[in-house]
Amino acid sequence: MSGLKKIIKKAQALSADEIFVRSTQTLQSLRERRGLSVLSRLPSDEAFEALLYSNQLSKDFKFIKQGGFFKGFLDREQTASALRKRWEGFSRDVIDTANEISKGRFRLFGFQNLSFGNPIDWHFNPISGQRSPLVHWSSLNNLDTHETGDRKIVWELNRHQYFSLLGQAYWLTGDERFAETFVTHITGWMDQNPPKVGINWSSSLEIAFRSISWLWAFQFFRDSPAVTAEVVVRALKFLYLNARHLETFLSTYYSPNTHLTGEGLGLFYLGHMLPEFREASRWKDAGEAILLRELDRHVQPDGVYFEQTTYYHRYTTDFYLHYFVLSLAQGKAVSPNVKEKLVSLLDHLMYLTRPDGTTPLIGDDDGGRLISVNLKPANDFRACLSTAAALFERPDYKFVARNVDIETLWLLGPSGLSDYDSLATHEPEKLSQSFEAGGYYVMRDSWDETANYLVVDCGPHGTLNCGHAHADALSIDVAVSGKTSVVDPGTYTYTGDSGLRDWFRGTSAHNTLTLRQLSSSEPDGPFAWKHIARSTRRTWLSHESFDFFKGDHDGYLRLSNPAVHQRAIFFLKKNYWIIQDQLTAPMGEPADIWFHFAPFIEPRLSKSPAGHDVFVDSAVELHSFAENGSWRQEDAWVSNCYLKRDPGKVCVFSAVLGESRSAVTFMLPVSGSWKVQQLPAIGGKAFAIVNDSWRDLVMIRTGERVEAEGFSTDFQWSLVRSEVGRDDLEKLVLIGGHSLQMGDRVVVKRTDQEEYVVADRSEIEKLVV
Repeated sequence: MSGLKKIIKKAQALSADEIFVRSTQTLQSLRERRGLSVLSRLPSDEAFEALLYSNQLSKDFKFIKQGGFFKGFLDREQTASALRKRWEGFSRDVIDTANEISKGRFRLFGFQNLSFGNPIDWHFNPISGQRSPLVHWSSLNNLDTHETGDRKIVWELNRHQYFSLLGQAYWLTGDERFAETFVTHITGWMDQNPPKVGINWSSSLEIAFRSISWLWAFQFFRDSPAVTAEVVVRALKFLYLNARHLETFLSTYYSPNTHLTGEGLGLFYLGHMLPEFREASRWKDAGEAILLRELDRHVQPDGVYFEQTTYYHRYTTDFYLHYFVLSLAQGKAVSPNVKEKLVSLLDHLMYLTRPDGTTPLIGDDDGGRLISVNLKPANDFRACLSTAAALFERPDYKFVARNVDIETLWLLGPSGLSDYDSLATHEPEKLSQSFEAGGYYVMRDSWDETANYLVVDCGPHGTLNCGHAHADALSIDVAVSGKTSVVDPGTYTYTGDSGLRDWFRGTSAHNTLTLRQLSSSEPDGPFAWKHIARSTRRTWLSHESFDFFKGDHDGYLRLSNPAVHQRAIFFLKKNYWIIQDQLTAPMGEPADIWFHFAPFIEPRLSKSPAGHDVFVDSAVELHSFAENGSWRQEDAWVSNCYLKRDPGKVCVFSAVLGESRSAVTFMLPVSGSWKVQQLPAIGGKAFAIVNDSWRDLVMIRTGERVEAEGFSTDFQWSLVRSEVGRDDLEKLVLIGGHSLQMGDRVVVKRTDQEEYVVADRSEIEKLVV
C-alpha cells in the first residue's frame, strides 16, 4: 500500500473526537511556534503570582507540598538511619554513584561513565556524537534518528531520575556538594531548555517523568541552603508550563498506552503536590480521570497489561501503585476497582518471577522506570512486590520479593518496613498458573531457588498498532534447577537503522519455530506490523505432578504452502519437559526450532549414550528427534537492558516438518544422568527416558492408537514409569483419551470426561480391568 493510500485509509478511520483532539493539538502547536501562545514562554513574576492562591513568593517551600507525600520523606533522620542500617552496601554504592554524577559521569542503561559535557549539554547524545537541533518541539520527528541518533539516551538523562540518587546521598551524608550538583543541573537545564524548544519538550511522557523527578528532588533538598527561593520559583514556573503542556498535548490518540497513563500520573502528581496553583485541582482531577478511565482497558481480566510486554506491565504496576499510595497519603478513598486491578497486576508479576528473582523481558522494554531509588538490574521487578506485600498484607508477595526493597522505605516510610517485618511469609497458593486473556502459561515445580520454571507465550500479538509486540508466538523462557537458561533475548533498541530492531523482535530471536526462516508476524517499520499471527490455546492442564499446554498460531497461513504451527509442552514436575512442534502444511517445509541461551552460557554439542546429537550446558540437556533432523549452533545477542547487549549462544534444530512429521525436543536437567532414545512405534512416536532409578516410556499419538513396547493406547500423550529392572508400573500420566492396554491386560478404561489420568503404584492396581 502506498504512503498516500495509508494516510487516506487512516484518516477515514478517525472518529469525530479524534479529529477534534488532533486538530486542537496541531493548532496549539502552531500558535506556540509563532509565539502567539502564553505557553511558549515562562510567566513573568507578576503573571506567576496571579496563578497562585497566595500573592507572595515564599522561601519556605509552601508551593511544594510537604504533607501528603510518601512517608519516607516525613522524618529525614529516621529514614536515613533505616537506609544505613538495612542497606549498608547500597548506601556506599549510592554515595559513590552520586560522587560520579557530581563529576559529570552517568550510568544509563547498559553504559558506564557516560559524559554529556562539562557543563552538561542537555541536547547531546554521547553515543552518536550528535546534538539535537534547537527548534520547536513539534518540528522534531521522534522516530527519526538521523539528526539525533537514538534519542532515548538523551531522554533518559533528561528525565532527571538520578536526582533521587543524589538526594539519598545527601540525606545519608549531609554533604552539600550533592545539593549543589542538583541546583547546578536543574539551573543548567532551565537555561538550555527554554519553553517548547528542543528534544526535551517533544514527548509529553518525558515531561511527566521529569516533573515527577523534580517533585521528588525538592523533597530531598528542601532544607539545603543551595536551594534558594530564586531556584524554586523558576522551577515552579517550568512545572506550571509542564502541567499545561501535559493537559494540552496528552497522548490520547498518539500513544494511548503507558504514554497516556504516565502523563495522567504526572498531572496527578503536579496537581497533588502544587496546591497553591489555582489550576492544581484541575490537573489532579484530569490525571486521576485518565488513570481511572484507562484502567479496565489497559489491564485485562487476568491482570496482564494489554500491550503484551512484561516491561510495560511493570511500568503500569508502578503507575497505579504510586497513585494508590499518594491517594491514601491525602486521606482519599480509592476506588475498589483500582485495588482489584492493581492486585491483579501484582499477581501476574509474582507468578512470572523466575527462581533467580528476575523476570523474562517478553515484548519490548525501554530500560527506564518511573523512579530510580535503587540500583537493581532492569529485569528485577520485585520492588513493587516488596511494597505491595506491606501495603496489602500479602505474605506470598513477601515470599517472592524475598527482601524488603528500598522503594518500600520511600513509599511507605519506616513504618512500612515494620509492617513488612511483622508480616508472615508463605509461598503463593499455586505453583503453575494460566493467564487466559494475556495468553501466558507458567509452569513451575516449586517456589524455592532451585525450581524448574517455564513460561510459554500464546497470547494476542499486542493491541492498537502492536508497536511494542515481538513475533514471539509460542515462544518459551526457561529456568532449569533455578538457573535461568533459555531466554527471550529482549529488545536492545527501538531504532531500525542497524537492522537490530527487527532482529530482536523477529521470530528467530525467540525460542520457537520459524518456517522458511520467516517471522510469524511481519514488521512494517519499527513500531508497526503488516501481518500479525493469531495464537490460540487449545489445552491447558495443571496437576501437582505435571503441566500440559497445547496451542497454535496461524502466522504462516500467508505462505503459498500454508501452515499452522502447533506446539505442545509436557512438563513432568521435578523431572523434565517434552516439546512437540508440528506443522499442518500439506507438503513438508524446512523449519528451524530456536533455543537462545542466557549470556555467558556455553552449550556444547556432543553425542548422547543413545548415539544422537545433544546440546548440553551446565544446567540443561537438549535432545531433539525428527526425521533427518540436525543441530547447529550460532552466535547471537541477549539484551537484558535497553542499549546493552551481551553475546549469546543459540542452538537450532532443523528438520522438514509437515502433517505427518513432527519434531520432539526433551529438555532435561543435567543433574539427572539421563539416557533418551526414540523407540519403534506404530501410530505415533515413542521414547524411553532412563536414569539410575527408573525408566519412562512416553508415547505421543498421531493415528487412532499408538503402539510401542507392548503398550497400546488412544491417549494423545502417555507416560508409563517403571523401576529400572522391574516390570511393575510405578506411575501413569495419561492425557486426552480413554484406554491403555499392556499386552492383553487393560490397564485403564474410562468413560468419564476427565481430560487426564494420574496414578501411582497403588492407584494403578485399582485401575486394571
